[in-house]
Amino acid sequence: MEGEKSQVTGYLLFSLSTAVIGSLQFGYNTGVINAPEEKLRSFFNDTWMERYGEPISPGVCTIVWSFAVAIFSVGGMVGSFSVGVMANQFGRRRSMFLVNILAVIGGLLMGFSTICSSYEMVIAGRLVIGLFCGLFTGLTPMYVGEVSPTPLRGAFGTLHQLGVVVGILIAQIFGLDFLLGSEKLWPLLLALTVIPAVIQCILLPFCPESPRYLLINQNKEEQARKALVRLRGSEDVSKDMQEMKEESAKMAMEKKVTILELFRTAAYRQPLLIAVMLQLSQQLSGINAVFYYSTGIFSSAGVKQPIYATIGAGIVNTIFTVVSLFLVEKAGRRTLHLVGLAGMAISALLMTISLLLKDIPVMSYLSIVAVMGFVAMFEMGPGPIPWFIVAELFSQGPRPAAMAVAGCSNWTANFLVGMSFPKLVELCGPFVFIIFMIFLIFFFIFTYLKVPETKGKTFDEIAQCFGSNAPPPSSSSVEAPPSSSGAVKLPASPVKEKVPLVTAPAEAPGEEPAEDKSKSTVQESL
Repeated sequence: MEGEKSQVTGYLLFSLSTAVIGSLQFGYNTGVINAPEEKLRSFFNDTWMERYGEPISPGVCTIVWSFAVAIFSVGGMVGSFSVGVMANQFGRRRSMFLVNILAVIGGLLMGFSTICSSYEMVIAGRLVIGLFCGLFTGLTPMYVGEVSPTPLRGAFGTLHQLGVVVGILIAQIFGLDFLLGSEKLWPLLLALTVIPAVIQCILLPFCPESPRYLLINQNKEEQARKALVRLRGSEDVSKDMQEMKEESAKMAMEKKVTILELFRTAAYRQPLLIAVMLQLSQQLSGINAVFYYSTGIFSSAGVKQPIYATIGAGIVNTIFTVVSLFLVEKAGRRTLHLVGLAGMAISALLMTISLLLKDIPVMSYLSIVAVMGFVAMFEMGPGPIPWFIVAELFSQGPRPAAMAVAGCSNWTANFLVGMSFPKLVELCGPFVFIIFMIFLIFFFIFTYLKVPETKGKTFDEIAQCFGSNAPPPSSSSVEAPPSSSGAVKLPASPVKEKVPLVTAPAEAPGEEPAEDKSKSTVQESL
């Protein structure tokens, strides 16, 4: 334990904190659109009146609103596929710097939409911000994983999710009517994402480039060693250097895998199924529905000040993310995921009961307890774990392609839930959370039967869980699309490769083979 603590330096924490600003922006832009919904609908109507001399119809207004919300996920899907290309082309640190340009553009588009009387600018701004967030959901975990000490990668891997929930909480607080959620100030609320983007751009030049990127992708051994010395606070970084060299050598023995090969090869199918199902368990759990509509849920249950109950849920969300940070390396990924899914299923049932019996005064308290329990259990497992366990299921060759598939499935499910939930509420009423409860039970059974525990295991040991061997290694590099993951048994090697405890971001299709850059080039896992 003392050895681990000695590796946590002030410079390392500074670098991690700077990177996690990107995660915070992802959370902020996820939650910020909900508070000013009525103000945005009013803006759409006023703009329509100016142009056409008649009010916008309720149906068209709902379509424009839904499109403004959903276009964020479309941008995220595109961004998640572009992470690998950008990270390898420009490096991890420079990529984060450049991607912030998108945050500035998106924020300014939304901020000036009222001045220009253009609701199209809101939609365009959300699209650009979505692209920005899609890129950062890969870049942040990648950078955090590559600069963190090996024994602490799992714990530090949850910092991405912590940044997300803190961002959501900030958006909820600033969205209050007496702060920035008013009729006049909502454009500023949407444009506020420009500020953390500028702050991160100021701080990034003081952070090191990823040592793994420098050594494995750029073959700059001396620069990698200097970066490690600063991060670890010690001149003796031989262990880290040796680990990276072994990883580079191992990667040279294994070909990259395309997305098509990932689906066609029997050895990859089970780990790929697990990777996708874990991502779906996060989105189809109903967590976004609860956050998007929590104020309405509390109102329906008779809570007199629902917005403050919603903020309370955000605080609980943040607290339990911190709790998971300490538990993930002790309890294990699989155990925490199962506990989280079971707790969420019970909370979904309680939520349904509280909505059905809302005329009984005590039910308003039950609804608060149910929502709080729902978000707390989410952050115990389904929140942070799918983001980094996927990288542990796959070795270096198939990891980029598998992470692209997993990331895209996450954003797609996010999009579908956001689009369908309002209609489901109309059709099912209070029983809507029973649908999510059924999903949660299904994912619990799947996790119990199919998902292996990856804590502390090498790639070889994880591959043995699937009882299959990967295709033989190849010296020829095969172009692999986006991001990370594919569980496969590596060929016999004198050295055991350690499992990276953080997710690898998506490399993008068309990325030039790593070996063309250097014999030891590798798409690094998050």
